[in-house]
Parts: sequence; C-alpha cells; structure tokens
Amino acid sequence: MSTVLKALHLLDLFTRSQPQIGLSDLARLAGVNKATCFRLMADLCAAGLAEQVDASKEYRLGPALLRLAALREANVPLRDAALPDLQALARQTGETAHLSLLVGTDLRPLAHAYSSAHASKITMEDVRVFPFHATSSGLAVLTFQPPTFREAVFARPMPALTAQTQTDPAMLRQRLGQIERQGFAESHGTFEADVTSFAVPLFDALGRCTGALSTAAVASRVGPAQSRLIRTALITTARRIIALWGGCLPPTLDTIWTASETLAQEPT
Repeated sequence: MSTVLKALHLLDLFTRSQPQIGLSDLARLAGVNKATCFRLMADLCAAGLAEQVDASKEYRLGPALLRLAALREANVPLRDAALPDLQALARQTGETAHLSLLVGTDLRPLAHAYSSAHASKITMEDVRVFPFHATSSGLAVLTFQPPTFREAVFARPMPALTAQTQTDPAMLRQRLGQIERQGFAESHGTFEADVTSFAVPLFDALGRCTGALSTAAVASRVGPAQSRLIRTALITTARRIIALWGGCLPPTLDTIWTASETLAQEPT
C-alpha cells in the first residue's frame, strides 16, 4: 500500500461514533506502528485534512475536507453524481428507477431513469411529492426518521389514494417496524393501482436518512424472481450512491443489507 493510501486509510477510521482518536488507537486500528502513524498524521495535519485537539492531543478530521466537499458538490451535484447509477439500475431491473430527497417535511423527486425493456412503463414526470404513507419511498424514509418526525407525519391528513392505501397510523407504525427489520420498503397499489414499487433509504455523512432510491413497475411483471432481483439491485446501487454522496450507512442496516445480498447469491 502506498503512503498516500495509508494516510487516506487513517481518515476512514474516523466515524460519527468515534470523531476523535488518539495516536495509539489510530496505529492499532490501522495496523501500523506508532512512528509511522505519527508521520502520516503530521502530513495530514499539515494539509489541513486532520487536526489535533489541544486538550487531549487526539486527532479529528480537518477543515480542508469541508473545502473539498464543497468543491465536489459545486462541480458534481447530488443528482449528477447519482444519475449514472440510477440509469444502470433501470437497465438492470428493466423498470423505472427514481431518487427522492427529503426537503423540509416533504419527500420530493430528484431524478428518474426509464428502461427500454418494456413498451409500458411507470412515468414520473407528474409526481411532485411522494406521500410518506402511500409510497415505498415515503415509507423507507419515514422508517429512519426520529419519532417526532414520524408522529408529525401521522398527525397530517393521509388520504386513501387507492383502495389499497393504508391510512391507519397504528398499522403504519407496525409497517415501519417491519421495514426497519428487513431493510427495504415495498408497496403494492397504494399510490397508483396496479403499480408495485420497492425502495431503500439513503443517508448523509452524519448517518441521517435524507432520501430514497426506488423502482416502480407494472404489478403484473413483478413475480418472486423479479422482486428478488430488484431488491438486490437497489441495495447494491444504494451503497454506491451513499458512497458517492459521502454518506454513512448505519451499521445495523449495513448488517441487514449484507445478509440480504448473501442470501441473493445463494441458488434458488
């Protein structure tokens, strides 16, 4: 491993739960001796990529990372960064793929991609807001919000958009618990009749759920094999998009997704 990669690996050791790390612990976690770790951290500090906390002498991420992150976002906004993976997801699943972002208290569309695999497809041009209670995207995002946010959503009017739309807060709370355990959301005819959708949550650098990645398909095309393909593709694509956005996947969800990916690789 080159010196540059060793230094960058040290930066990867800092997390939301461990924002400051001492030299001895850094060396242990990185698998290098203290002298090497000290030299690498000195170089990172000189570049502003890390800094030492005066009181404890522990290290933390430096302010230069903010400038780099801002430059990245200015040149490659969230939509542009994710679009190639979104288009690949549509091709892989043969269905409409779309991204949504949490804007204030609303979940709004950010981008979508269509597949050419079928003459009929689910279109997204007319969607302005994804109802939390009636869409897989909304349920995926709502599951990973603070309780106060969820209860505020349940206190709003939740219209029945189709005969399948669930509007009972108690039933929706149970649904969110199931989504949290399985790591993805699905809806069958709850937003539009005869439409099946699947969604997984997306997270920012602080591990906050800020949006969702989803597919929408004509229900008659989504059998067990297609459902499995879509769920696996969503998880794999979501991992890439979260990484591109500089996000942080919660460890519990990472474990659930890893188990799901492992299961998908087993012969049916």
